[in-house]
Amino acid sequence: MDHRQITRGLRFTLTAVYTLVFTLLLVGVALLFRQTLVSSLDTQVHEHLDQNWAVVKAYLHIVNDRGLTNYHPNWNYDHDDPDESNTVAGVQGVYVIADDQGHVLDDGMSATYETLGEDKPDQIRAVLRSPQPVWLQKHDDKGVPYLIRASYVTGETDPNKKFYVAIGVPLADSQKLQTRFTWMIAGLIPLVIVTGCGMGWVFTGRALKPVVEVAETAQSISGSNLSLRIPSRGAGDELDRLIETFNQMIERLEVSFNQIRQFSTDVSHELRTPITIIRGQLEVALFTATTVEQYREAIINSLSDIERLSQIVRALLLLSQAETGQVVLQKQQLDLTEVLEGIVDQFQIPAEGAGVTLTFDNRTARCTGDFDRVQIERMISNLMSNAIKFTPPGGEVKVTLDRHEDMAEIRVHDTGEGISPEHLPHIFDRFYRVRGAGEQASPEKGLGLGLSFVAWIVRAHGGTIDVQSELHKGTTFRVLLPLHPAAPGMAEGAVAPGEVVRSS
Repeated sequence: MDHRQITRGLRFTLTAVYTLVFTLLLVGVALLFRQTLVSSLDTQVHEHLDQNWAVVKAYLHIVNDRGLTNYHPNWNYDHDDPDESNTVAGVQGVYVIADDQGHVLDDGMSATYETLGEDKPDQIRAVLRSPQPVWLQKHDDKGVPYLIRASYVTGETDPNKKFYVAIGVPLADSQKLQTRFTWMIAGLIPLVIVTGCGMGWVFTGRALKPVVEVAETAQSISGSNLSLRIPSRGAGDELDRLIETFNQMIERLEVSFNQIRQFSTDVSHELRTPITIIRGQLEVALFTATTVEQYREAIINSLSDIERLSQIVRALLLLSQAETGQVVLQKQQLDLTEVLEGIVDQFQIPAEGAGVTLTFDNRTARCTGDFDRVQIERMISNLMSNAIKFTPPGGEVKVTLDRHEDMAEIRVHDTGEGISPEHLPHIFDRFYRVRGAGEQASPEKGLGLGLSFVAWIVRAHGGTIDVQSELHKGTTFRVLLPLHPAAPGMAEGAVAPGEVVRSS
């Protein structure tokens, strides 16, 4: 892979962002820990000096019992007590005692403090005036830092006389610990960053693997293999939703391609016979007709077949537009009771002409919902027309309307020929017609598209349709339609074929 393709890839970008964020967090945490360590060590040193100052207050007395005018320190503790001896010795390691003029008292300075340099008189007087201790940092002649706590004590014989006292502790161990910690995190951070970068690259590659599979699948999909699907990872995360969305898109494309194939197959199948008949009639007239009447008869027969071709094309186009969502329902508040009563009245004359009794059984006072009047009337008309057409004289067709909570139930029952079980799964397919033994298709028997329209209208309204039939006993079509509006965002009429239709 080209270097520029790698650096422009999503995997590189995600890894770089992950590494940058991880580095910033790691450095921030390391600095926070170092600052916490420094603060903790500083607090410990200050507390240690505060404890030493308590020892000074307890055991140090400034006296002038030698009969001289100058004062000197007297450490009053039990020399035989090892604890007190060690405690006082720890304080005497780094200390200085001076009067208000800056003169160091006899035995008032440790050898270690001498290496830190003398305290200036102005500094000493400032400390004596301060009610709070003064903290200083000094270095010996070798550069070792010391923390100094400076304050004052009063004389034993003269409480009004103040003496400057400074005690200290070396900071070398604390600074060594800070330095070791600094070098440790300075060495570990690059190693952790490199490791994190590598792990980020690996995990990002694994995370993006489904995306790569989606891309590879998309490249391999064509009109001949639209059945390809990407298996779900089962994680329920964003990538699974992406895979699910992609599979749904491919499923919709497959449905569309199948509809196009079905349309082409239906057209070629249904148009072949009328075209062959027209061609045969014209050829016969061309070679055998000798009179004007013979030519006129051939033209009339050809025009009749051409009209049938036009009906087939119009019906196919309308059904294809409906199944692909191009026909949008024009819904309005509609009372199914009123609609069914009107259609039953219209079919009374055809039913009487066929010798069939047509009745309407209304089992609900009111059945109002959101429907497309034109499509609902077309659905009922198709079902009633088929029922009357396939019911012999003396038979009965009964239309029933009932309501079950938010669902309307429409039944069209006839006592006609019935449908054999092998035909039931296919009666909603386009151009499928149930024929008896040796029976041929004829215009009088229809185009085989009526029930396909019925199935689409039911699906477009969010309903279901099923059929129950028994040979020589009759057939019942049962339609369930929701009375409430469709869910928001659902395209009306854009329903996949066969989604809610079943036969039993």
